Amino acid sequence: MGQQRTHKYDVVVIGGANTDFIVKGPKLPEPGETIDGQNFLQAFGGKGANQAVACARLGARVAFVGCVGADKRGTETIANFQREGISVRHLRRQRRAATGVALITVDKQGEKQIMTAPGANQCLTVGDIQRAAPLLRSTKVLLMQYEVPEAAVIKAAEIAHKAGALVVIDPAPARPTPKKLLRLIDVIRPNSAEAKVLTGLNIRDRKTACRAAAKLFRAGIKMVALQIGDSGDLILWKGERSPSGLPLLEERAGGRADFPFTHHFLRRLKVKTVDATGAGDAFAAGLAVALAEGCNYREAGILANAVAALSTTKLGVQPALPTRSEVVRFLR
Repeated sequence: MGQQRTHKYDVVVIGGANTDFIVKGPKLPEPGETIDGQNFLQAFGGKGANQAVACARLGARVAFVGCVGADKRGTETIANFQREGISVRHLRRQRRAATGVALITVDKQGEKQIMTAPGANQCLTVGDIQRAAPLLRSTKVLLMQYEVPEAAVIKAAEIAHKAGALVVIDPAPARPTPKKLLRLIDVIRPNSAEAKVLTGLNIRDRKTACRAAAKLFRAGIKMVALQIGDSGDLILWKGERSPSGLPLLEERAGGRADFPFTHHFLRRLKVKTVDATGAGDAFAAGLAVALAEGCNYREAGILANAVAALSTTKLGVQPALPTRSEVVRFLR
């Protein structure tokens, strides 16, 4: 029998950390148009940072790996992580680049437009990841996005995968994913646009979601959580047995069954949406924490769906991320 791993962390997050500048107005501006906004908020952001904070508020032991600038905003970002109880031992200060920035506009329905200046986020190196290797070998789940250089993401996935950690990817911003990375991923959570980049398929309904998932399963991924427009999310996982007793599906190619897989649909939960920015980050964090706790895929999806819904009820991303007790009350 192999030596049992010691888990110092539930989730290690590698990704971007930004300062968000948010304006909410009656509608999103058209090209060349100026709109008078109603509310302004400066907040901590970045997909990686959002997911780390979300995981910590759900009760997980969390560490963050990334880069911020040697500026005031970088200092404030580090202090914010520390207030949330997140380890920042491997969060590096970069003197040649500023802390990342996101400019976000939000309309009255909660829809948004975002433009970012990644800054120091793009300075994360393979060397940084190698120095953080003990961290990656001592976590249950590694959660990453595509806000940092691809080489760093691949190296981190290699180390964590070899150590037996579960590798979870939120493939945003959308970009093609190399096959060697796909083979290392256990769980992937793309929205419709990201799924199209990954698979070449437009995700319109459950049928097209199943086809896209089948492509990802062939690449080696074990579980896929796909956004299907505004209706909800479909989670799909490989295997002949369904932990929830749900019916099995089979993706057929050339008239034969390639493999069986199970799915579960998560409808959009009804809340008063103020700002949908960061709902995907909240969903990914909910998945990661639930899987670190040993939940099955269906249970993880249910928790993630609730976290995402609650995250839309306030302006800004991190200010809206719920605590575990808030999620439990909501689910009841």
